Amino acid sequence: MTKKFKVYLSLFLGMFLLFTSLVQNVYADDLYVNAVSAIALDCDSKIVLYEKNAYTPIEIASTTKIITALVAIKCGDLNKKITISKRAATIRGSEIGLKEGEVITLRELLYGLLLRSGNDAAIAIAEGISGSVDEFLKLMNEYALEVGLLNSHFESPHGLDSSKHYSTAYDLALITAKAKEVKFFNDIVSSKDISATENNFSRSYHNINKILYLLPNSTGVKTGFTGKAGKCLVTSVKIQNRDVIIITLNCTPRWKETEKINKYIEKNYKYKKLISKGDVLGEFSVKNGIGNVEMVSKRDIIVPIKNNQKIEVKIKKPLYEVYAPIDDGENIGRADIYANNKLLFTEALVTKKRVNKKNNFRMNFDKIKNLFVKY
Repeated sequence: MTKKFKVYLSLFLGMFLLFTSLVQNVYADDLYVNAVSAIALDCDSKIVLYEKNAYTPIEIASTTKIITALVAIKCGDLNKKITISKRAATIRGSEIGLKEGEVITLRELLYGLLLRSGNDAAIAIAEGISGSVDEFLKLMNEYALEVGLLNSHFESPHGLDSSKHYSTAYDLALITAKAKEVKFFNDIVSSKDISATENNFSRSYHNINKILYLLPNSTGVKTGFTGKAGKCLVTSVKIQNRDVIIITLNCTPRWKETEKINKYIEKNYKYKKLISKGDVLGEFSVKNGIGNVEMVSKRDIIVPIKNNQKIEVKIKKPLYEVYAPIDDGENIGRADIYANNKLLFTEALVTKKRVNKKNNFRMNFDKIKNLFVKY
């Protein structure tokens, strides 16, 4: 396989996976959620388990601080000491009581941001990392596009109402799933109380997120409220030992409705392993190659299956002719998982081992052999 062809193949497979629907939206006629917008998303597969107006741009209030925290963790030094500005100390709304001239580490500011929803912490983080809020917003919006938030735009690191600050329940679920990959983020949002003396912080922090106390399987994440956004809640829960994100936006009974969605998922879905890592799922011959290409998945494929769904796995081989040599681990096909004849999930498959190219003697010998076999 030539280098140029490999580049085109990688681009093709990448575009295919981007534009192919990786999730099947589940419209739960038997579940009513009293929210303007809501979603339940499986963290690993990104399969949507429930949704209501999940793709409509909407105000998201302080749930904005999820992406603020992710950008800060990615771009900042947690041990950096940040001097609190007048702008940070005088911001309106929820705050942790920062004073102008006070010096706080980025690590502590992130606890204040996520546990107490401190708007002052949000401004301090933005200024401490980028020098100004405007420069930090560039990082936020660039990162949003980088991770696939296609219907979001951020005008502040805290989420107070403004004309062009919005996201969707689906985008918010995607960024939360991304955040769940970061241990430090998980450590913060799952904490109920943080002691100043034990952590060498300037103050102690109590988590205002009641869902941690109401749902035994909850592991975070963030509350939000403004006049336009209403009451918002982003929650992560463990269901059958898998991470699920539940989001309710502009939802007055946010605690109750989140519990309702959680119960619905627990009752109506079972997680099943459909493909094991490394198992050969198909093979085919290659032009001028010594042996066949074997197709495998790089990971176990475990997906949530709704009760009474009929599941079918289809292995797709390349429709083009493939030439040797091929390295192990190259993208070379895909597994399509269907539920009731609708595409539920797609996973790229890779080669299990390298297939070397025949030398000239072997290729000429095979040509002569094929002549005798053919005639």
